[in-house]
Amino acid sequence: MEDRSTKVSIVFVNMRSTVLLLVLATTCYGQKNNNFVPGRNSIVQMFEWSWDDIANECETFLGPKGFAGVQISPPSENIVVGNRPWWERYQPLSYDLTTRSGDEGALKSMISRCNKAGIRIYADLVVNHMAASSGTGTAGHGCDAGSRSYPEVPYGGGDFHKSCPINNYNDPAEVRNCELVGLPDLDQGKQYVRDKIVEYMNHLVDIGIAGFRVDAAKHIWPADLEAMYGSVKNLNTEFFPENSRPFYYQEVIDFGGDAVKREEYLGFGNVLEFRHGCELSKAFQGQNQLKNLANWGTAWGLMQPHDSVVFVENHDTQRSGSGGVEILTYKKAREYKMAVAFMLAHPHGETTKIFSGYAYDDNDQGPPGSGWVYEHRWSQISNMVGFRNVVEGTPLTNWWTDGNQQIAFSRGNKGFVAFTASGDLNADIQTSLPAGSYCDLISGDSQNNSCSGKVVTVDGSGKAHVEVSGVDGVLAIHVNAKVQ
Repeated sequence: MEDRSTKVSIVFVNMRSTVLLLVLATTCYGQKNNNFVPGRNSIVQMFEWSWDDIANECETFLGPKGFAGVQISPPSENIVVGNRPWWERYQPLSYDLTTRSGDEGALKSMISRCNKAGIRIYADLVVNHMAASSGTGTAGHGCDAGSRSYPEVPYGGGDFHKSCPINNYNDPAEVRNCELVGLPDLDQGKQYVRDKIVEYMNHLVDIGIAGFRVDAAKHIWPADLEAMYGSVKNLNTEFFPENSRPFYYQEVIDFGGDAVKREEYLGFGNVLEFRHGCELSKAFQGQNQLKNLANWGTAWGLMQPHDSVVFVENHDTQRSGSGGVEILTYKKAREYKMAVAFMLAHPHGETTKIFSGYAYDDNDQGPPGSGWVYEHRWSQISNMVGFRNVVEGTPLTNWWTDGNQQIAFSRGNKGFVAFTASGDLNADIQTSLPAGSYCDLISGDSQNNSCSGKVVTVDGSGKAHVEVSGVDGVLAIHVNAKVQ
């Protein structure tokens, strides 16, 4: 005789499993949502800025200019290193929110002020390891790295993987269980360690952050990250819609031949696209013809736009290159502006990230180095953030090239850009913009129907005579920069 109670139990279990899977799927999908305020774009990594200065920048510049977010330097207490290099921020001693950028009160105030200005805050999360040196941290707490004692958390010797160097990057277990440049490697496979990390992340969620840039994610087992992300609470409803999830974008350096694959991390968050900055740096430094960017995107081995965060440089690649390529920085300003402009003009990439830091004379130099550079304030960059907002949702059309180092394209009938990496560009090109006169946002600014730079005239057929000097390298116009 059929056991009806068993059948009912099986159906119930299956229904419960289905509901659980749906919840997990919804959670993971939500963790790939960047939480931008609609009509804004781009995260700015404001490297080593103070919390008070970021708050002021949100209100006076980033908000009015249409930026979407700020990636802040790690907010957790770090070991104090003698000459105060930038990398001490990546050696946590505790999860106390006191650093040289400010204390917890200043951090909380900044996050609130930025959210109210329409700017989301993303914390650089360092949870793969703890400080390699013994001593005192930025909040006054101490640690003994030799005995793996970090009493403020607290962590002890049993919370770390066995000490071993990473000698073989072709061994995924060694990459994830051994010590990155000698940093004591936390064992996130242990529930206690995961709980302490989630407690720290929840604290940041409580005070209003929108997500996390996850440092050294490649060195943490994907299953452990997925478990921790899923355990973090929903975002603070004071600033975000109900049931919003933190946005995760993870540092997984993978150029195709790596044993640790970026695809292992895409089911529960996004991954930073290092290939993007490498290829654009090569192209705009003359190591690849601009005409070859005609199929820019996944055909180049880039991740799907919804899976990645694309960028030209960050604090690491600025100093040491990436994938064997010299990465463009403020030190090659013309080419750098061109690469960033291309990133912001091109439709590939749902989340773009810009860098803003300080000048330096040696790679270890801490802030303010030789003075703040303010890359995000350069009009050629901030105006392109405005361009991206104007052309959002439009396709790439009217691709044009001279067959070598000059290219141009439109974004539907909303915007048009042209680039030259060799000589002056001088040609009649289809833009598809409505007839009229437009301000070139690279050579000047558009304000009150006037232009402080070059003016481009589009005729009734949508064509324009386009001139771009080799000095500028870029020209950009859009429908909201019309000159009367």
